[in-house]
Amino acid sequence: MKDIYKYMDKKLIVRRSFLILLDILVMNFASLCAIVTRFDFRIAGVPLEYSEAVIRYAPLYTAITIVIFFIFRLYHSLWRYASIEEMTNVIYACTITALFNYIGMKLFNIHVPRSFYPLNLLFLICFVSGSRFFYRTLRMMNNRYRMDKQKHIMIIGAGEAASAIIKEITTSKYLDGKIVCAIDDNKSKIGSYIQGVKIVGSRYDIKSSVEKYTVTDIIIAIPSSSKKELKPILDICKETNCSLKILPGMYQIINNQISVSKLRNVEIEDLIGRDIIELDTESIMNYVSNKVVMVTGGGGSIGSELCRQIVKHKPKQLIIVDIYENNAYDIQQELINLYPELDLVVLIASVRNTNRMEYIFKAYRPELVYHAAAHKHVPLMEVSPNEAIKNNVFGTLKLVKASDKYGVKKFVQISTDKAVNPTNIMGASKRICEMIIQTYNNRSNTEFVAVRFGNVLGSNGSVIPLFKKQILQGGPVTVTHPDIIRYFMTIPEAVSLVLQAGAFAKGGEIFVLDMGEPVRIAELANNLIRLSGFTPGRDIAIEYIGLRPGEKLFEELLLDEEGLQDTANKMIHIGKPIPLDEEKFLQDLEELYMEVICESDNIKEIVHQIVPTYIEKSEI
Repeated sequence: MKDIYKYMDKKLIVRRSFLILLDILVMNFASLCAIVTRFDFRIAGVPLEYSEAVIRYAPLYTAITIVIFFIFRLYHSLWRYASIEEMTNVIYACTITALFNYIGMKLFNIHVPRSFYPLNLLFLICFVSGSRFFYRTLRMMNNRYRMDKQKHIMIIGAGEAASAIIKEITTSKYLDGKIVCAIDDNKSKIGSYIQGVKIVGSRYDIKSSVEKYTVTDIIIAIPSSSKKELKPILDICKETNCSLKILPGMYQIINNQISVSKLRNVEIEDLIGRDIIELDTESIMNYVSNKVVMVTGGGGSIGSELCRQIVKHKPKQLIIVDIYENNAYDIQQELINLYPELDLVVLIASVRNTNRMEYIFKAYRPELVYHAAAHKHVPLMEVSPNEAIKNNVFGTLKLVKASDKYGVKKFVQISTDKAVNPTNIMGASKRICEMIIQTYNNRSNTEFVAVRFGNVLGSNGSVIPLFKKQILQGGPVTVTHPDIIRYFMTIPEAVSLVLQAGAFAKGGEIFVLDMGEPVRIAELANNLIRLSGFTPGRDIAIEYIGLRPGEKLFEELLLDEEGLQDTANKMIHIGKPIPLDEEKFLQDLEELYMEVICESDNIKEIVHQIVPTYIEKSEI
């Protein structure tokens, strides 16, 4: 470290010495220019007595000037930060210098024309200030040249947010880029300027403007627009192969937080075009606050997000149950760091272990249970159907019985759209779980409900992380079928639905989210490739590999027999329970249990008898 400081000191001494030498040349050149100017710019016309007088006085003039310049700290400033304040100091220093030199010349009886003094002051100010700002000018020209070769930025939006972003990028010396044009759909703004940047057209001019101005980066600064309104613009932008960034939300303007640091990359979630679910946080607070809450599978994608959102509503105690110790450890450390006052219990346990579940419920007496522990990978469960039934069906059954026995108030089962007309054992197992919830709700004081939703963006094992990994490896990106479609939601949305369901629950409901339009997986792959800065088919190939075992082209959210009932949240609906012979169902479960522990090869056939809507894909 001492060596670094020594190096910096040496560098400063060299820089200051060079500046002093430059000033010596500048101040004497200013004197020469002053005397030559007095005699009509003719060196030969300068009387010898005047030129000798100036030369004879030069050493003293130089010494006085350097001392005064030191007093005014002209050798302590950095050229790159030269400003109006610097300019003011230069003027003051040069004026004082001229005054002292006038007195000095009179004292030493050195005669020069009277016009020499104001001319000398004028040239001295110009040359000294010019030397100070010359470096800054060169630096700005260099930056512009470098920016011309690098980032050319287009701003979409011409409001307050865009103005703030343009101003910051334009004035900052740390941001490597130049705003070359702006886009706005307001026709009255087209052709005008915002912070010196021309508004060149509407969204329909984005592609042509990208080519015309060689745009490399696009910033979307329309925080007041919903995701649905932004999607058509994003669809155009992603075709340009430019890097995309977006300003998150309207609250940034309200809180005066508009800055480049708030920009984020455009994610695949932005291209789905559906607004985030709005939560009734007050109702959630009322039933979570000061309660003992248990989350099974609490280290997984859904379970860990459940924990993050639950702790915001101040539970009395949070119990995380997970069989995977690494996942459990990660969420434990995260919550401990963020909420040191939280009463947190993390338990390693399997929901399939009856005695372990019995002990946990008896010891901790949870009032709310969110059951997110499950095997969910469709192809893997197809080749291990017994494990899917053991974990999903009988793990759920054991938790339901323990909840009933130990007086749990609400039990929320995480279900899936794959439970509707299932073509795979995972979906069928989840449908049985819904039937267990329906049956025990009619036999218990506990309110049992299920929450059914589609695919979750970014969850473990989901398609997005797989695509990203394949893109990093250079492709190909594998899609099962060009026509396969899925409903999607973000992890926070899925968890919001689960929490809201708990608030709405009266018992026996299957809550269904209005997930908007389904998304074609091939389009999702294309979008992700483009957002990663590549061109599909040219840089990264898309390969169709065929539907996997148990997979179907589209998922449904409701069985034919189920109708929809609205809730206070317009995006959450309730599917009516399908009539069920509960006694026969419980008997079928006992028979299924005996078969599954014997590792029967006929599990799928037995499951079909319990879930008539379950038909293997090969039979379709």
